[in-house]
Amino acid sequence: MFSAARNLIGSLKPWWDLFVRITQAFYPLADLVLRLYVARVFMLSGYSKISDWSSTLDLFHNEYHVPLLNPTFAAYLATAGELGLSSLLALGVGTRFAAAGLSVLNITAVLSYYDTLKTVPGALQDHLQWGLMLFMLLTLNISVTRADYYLNRFFQDWLSGSSET
Repeated sequence: MFSAARNLIGSLKPWWDLFVRITQAFYPLADLVLRLYVARVFMLSGYSKISDWSSTLDLFHNEYHVPLLNPTFAAYLATAGELGLSSLLALGVGTRFAAAGLSVLNITAVLSYYDTLKTVPGALQDHLQWGLMLFMLLTLNISVTRADYYLNRFFQDWLSGSSET
């Protein structure tokens, strides 16, 4: 019984290995698409804030209730974070740092604006999906589509070269 199962699994293993190699080949593309998608969401949000700054300040003073921060400071911080961190994310520079920062912004937005978000289920779902995407970018391996990949290689080569002298 066990030898038949072992033989079956053994005969399927090359096909499984091929499947894994094929799907792994798409990882860099998936990483790039994921980064660009999430970066676009936060970049557009930042642009909408900066394009009508008086409305942004009004929202932060009257609608969004960011804990522990002055509303004007929170507006500047959120706008700078959305524009700056999404740019880093799109370029793949400091990807994990950018994903962590955008995660903080996302969580803060949900907590500060939850009363409104819960009345629009799609909006709350969007924040959950962005959070999951950012978590993936924060935790997965660095792909060749990230500038981080090349920066890491450069610094590893540089450090190994400097240790020989």
